Amino acid sequence: MRVIGMIDQIRMRRDRRNLLALLAPGMLWLLAFFALPLVIILLYSILTNGPRGAIVWQPTLENYRTLFTQTIYVNAYLRSIRISLETTLICLLLGYPLALFIVRQPAHWRTLLIFLVLIPFWTNFLVRIYAWQIILANNGLINGGLTALGLTPLALLNTEGATLLGLVYGELPFMVLPLYAALARFDFTQLEAAADLGANRWQAFWRVMVPQTMPGIVAGSVLVFIPTLGQFVVAELLGGAKVDYLGNLIQRLFLRSNPINWPLGSALAVIMMVILLALIFWYFRVTREDER
Repeated sequence: MRVIGMIDQIRMRRDRRNLLALLAPGMLWLLAFFALPLVIILLYSILTNGPRGAIVWQPTLENYRTLFTQTIYVNAYLRSIRISLETTLICLLLGYPLALFIVRQPAHWRTLLIFLVLIPFWTNFLVRIYAWQIILANNGLINGGLTALGLTPLALLNTEGATLLGLVYGELPFMVLPLYAALARFDFTQLEAAADLGANRWQAFWRVMVPQTMPGIVAGSVLVFIPTLGQFVVAELLGGAKVDYLGNLIQRLFLRSNPINWPLGSALAVIMMVILLALIFWYFRVTREDER
């Protein structure tokens, strides 16, 4: 028996070594390109910025105090959260009916429709935003069509509406796919049962379908809200950078301000990461409760 126990221990050690060898490349990659940059950002956020943008190795919390006391940064947070919530809500209102429509189609049509939802991912996101610039420009496709009809051209580009349109366009597939996965598992005979019990279509939708597809709603909302909060490309190209969002402010502080201010930009990024982590923990908590 002792010999068998020793053999089992040797096998367990060998399995641990094999598992460690398999995990080591991925762990090293995460350590080098995720954990280490995060530590650097955290460190920079408590350092002092020199008169010409040089880093002064003097710990301070002044950067965080600046973020919570100066109006430009407070407004940037509120504005970014607002437009992220608007984007998430619009994507949900558009994505839920679309996902429901796809689920209700025959199997061969569902594959084709999901394929169409995924087609935009085949093209670089930046190229697609440049295409929207052409569509929304003063002499673009939309205004060209209005002019041909004898109507007054509209100021579409370099507006917050254009920014919102670009964000919804870019993030909508991330809402549709989780909703499709949740609706594909839904038993639609429950709606017939609810109707037999006297519920109308609206009541059956809110009391039967929505609660059971809530994991898809939450997952899609998180997948849309998180990248939207730090997005700066859309606001830069379609919004004309006329208003400050978090992503644009961080980019400016790191690259274009005079002088550049890496500590303040790092503090801005840290606060944004805290908000995103809170959302992620909330997502896992909600999905865990739904599984119970």
